[in-house]
Amino acid sequence: MNSREKPVLFQTSVLIAAVAITGLLLQGSVVADEWPAWRGTGQRGFSPEKNLPAKWSKDGENLLWTTPVGARSAPVAWDGRIYVLHLTGQGETWQEEVVCMDAESGKVLWRYAFNIFLTDIPSTRVGWSNPCVDPETGNVIVHGVQGVFVCIDKDGKMVWRHSLTEEFGRISGYGGRTHTPMVDEGRVVISFLNSSWGKQGRGSHRYLALDKLTGEVVWWSTPGGAPLDTTYSMPSVAVIDGVRLLVVGCADGNVYGLKSSTGEKVWTFRLSKRGLNASVIVHGGLVYACHSEENQLSTDSKQPVMGRVVCFKASGSGDITKTNEVWRVDGLTAGYSSPAADDKYLYVGSNSANIHCFDLKTGKEAWVHNVGTVLKASPVVGDGKLYVGEVSGHFSILKLGDKKAVTLSKEKFALKDGRPMEINGSACIARGKVYFCTSQNIYCIGKASAGAGGAGIPWPASTAKAETGAKPAHIQVLPAEVETGPGKTLAFKALLFDSKGRLIGECAPQWSVSGLSGEVDARGMLSTARDGSFQGGLLTASHAGLKGSARVRVVPSLPLKIDFEDRKPGLAPSGWISAGAVKFKVVDLDGNKALKKLSDKPKFILARMYFGLHSQKNYTFQLDMMGTEQKFQLPDMGFFVSRYRFDLLGNRQGARIVSWSPMPRLEKKIKFKWDPKVWYTAKMKVDRSGGKAIVRAKVWKRGTEEPAAWTLEVNDSTPNRSGAPGLYAYSAGSTDKKIGGEIFYDNIIITENK
Repeated sequence: MNSREKPVLFQTSVLIAAVAITGLLLQGSVVADEWPAWRGTGQRGFSPEKNLPAKWSKDGENLLWTTPVGARSAPVAWDGRIYVLHLTGQGETWQEEVVCMDAESGKVLWRYAFNIFLTDIPSTRVGWSNPCVDPETGNVIVHGVQGVFVCIDKDGKMVWRHSLTEEFGRISGYGGRTHTPMVDEGRVVISFLNSSWGKQGRGSHRYLALDKLTGEVVWWSTPGGAPLDTTYSMPSVAVIDGVRLLVVGCADGNVYGLKSSTGEKVWTFRLSKRGLNASVIVHGGLVYACHSEENQLSTDSKQPVMGRVVCFKASGSGDITKTNEVWRVDGLTAGYSSPAADDKYLYVGSNSANIHCFDLKTGKEAWVHNVGTVLKASPVVGDGKLYVGEVSGHFSILKLGDKKAVTLSKEKFALKDGRPMEINGSACIARGKVYFCTSQNIYCIGKASAGAGGAGIPWPASTAKAETGAKPAHIQVLPAEVETGPGKTLAFKALLFDSKGRLIGECAPQWSVSGLSGEVDARGMLSTARDGSFQGGLLTASHAGLKGSARVRVVPSLPLKIDFEDRKPGLAPSGWISAGAVKFKVVDLDGNKALKKLSDKPKFILARMYFGLHSQKNYTFQLDMMGTEQKFQLPDMGFFVSRYRFDLLGNRQGARIVSWSPMPRLEKKIKFKWDPKVWYTAKMKVDRSGGKAIVRAKVWKRGTEEPAAWTLEVNDSTPNRSGAPGLYAYSAGSTDKKIGGEIFYDNIIITENK
């Protein structure tokens, strides 16, 4: 987040009040005509509504409206509105966009768009995650493919916003798997793979909770081991034995129970040897999970069985894998679609688009029904019917029975050239109507006179505060992570929780700092030193034998001059994002010190790192770069200014400016021959004028006169408004058996534009 210019007390009272208000609001029956999150209010793809459509036709039967807002994600509904996250524009104007529509007419009420940058995800996978709505405020929260994490009010105005990639080192790959946020009590929770700084320098799948009203960091949790995949499983909330849990499917293949208020891990259930994508269901104290990879605890070690559906008890602590299993079915590959459940059956969609119906209590299979060829969307159940779309363009409505399912309606969608029009997102049910998206349109089906029917599904309720005299078991420092600058003052609070994760209240701890130059007083007021160095350290609160810490990153103001001469060989400067020991290192080179991008780890062949603030804008970045040749392979090397990247291309021998490289949205390149083991100086400047960005760059051999003219210049009609300075590296040719081209950086100068 942005550094704060004056002391700002963290809104502890607001947080506690929000928890209490939300608990009172949601402990009663939630009206049945709402669908504020991907899997509905019951978090299991189930609606209690009645009189839902059994048949429809895209030519008009029971089709209430359609709007040309296509998406790969699922719509959500709240308070008579529908929200969708999708790709908008074309070419230079491509953006990711939240669209708010009137639920009765499909009329677009407002749009909130943001640029796509610093990602390898192509346009076909933009809008992967699903929006969610906070029932208390009506705010909508979305997570973009580039790491924009934004809260928008019901009028389309931004409430708070983060850049998860630049602030926290979020990792994303070409596949586009982006996690869907969820709201519980006063917190919004999001998860992602990241590699940041300090103890978070090592890449892992982490969960991040923010205050839903302010966007302040509440807690971090790293429950699992090394991530095996990027994933998109979403947490489910349950109250088990008086403990409010987030039940999460992790990138290491395990399911974990975390205390929702603190992020502490309670138990582990080992499931898959790869990451989990399908979200779990918690229903009646039982967890239902599925996947399509190799199983842990396989019964046949010679011939590994792929895929499993499992039911286990959500109680206990520690490793509950062997003690808590109720039933399981091996050999069913259901790795993408999340299951749905009513009060009798579990409906699991296999990768090959077969819907399997299992008895919730016994796991006995009641029937199997095919709905197409490839299934990514998750089924939705209501009024004795199942609604599901699949990748080959079919949308089906099934009548559900105890012994079989019957297809009531099946529509086929195709593009003008005959190719299937993909359906990747789930449907949602609201106010007697069903909404779903193809890649081109959103559809509302049902009867115009239909209204909600059936009792609402209450959100899991628990006691927000501990009993009088409860013993503290956990201390939480708020905010749990901040970015600031030298000579700034920030205020922190410490809260105590009991062993069940219930709030006891605020305490007056002993405060201390480590890895930071500055002082903290007895009130938790931290004053950072004015020395202007990069820092990343901890502010620790100690009370009653407990310790809790906040992560504090200090970023110097511009101008910046970094030549690494004041550093011993070793790690990059403290607090630099994604610059861990396996990626970048300060080295002695020809009598000087420089930053080296390491190239002996093939999985880190590509590296992006950031050392400024994501809010920085209107600046010029100059540095020296040198690459080496290995086995006829030259690296690509570059740097970032306001989310634009300048590259020296190695094997392609060129120079370019690019914003979103897979497409690209914006690119300008020229031939430029450069030699290995020769230093080059490069400079890039971004100015904003008249609603556009003017991006200029130049490059020349170090030690020669800087050219008067810019080597490259491009205007962007859809400009990036800000962005952290950072470095880019691609070590072409790196494998397990050989080192690719090496890259060195030196003499970084960043100045404000005049």
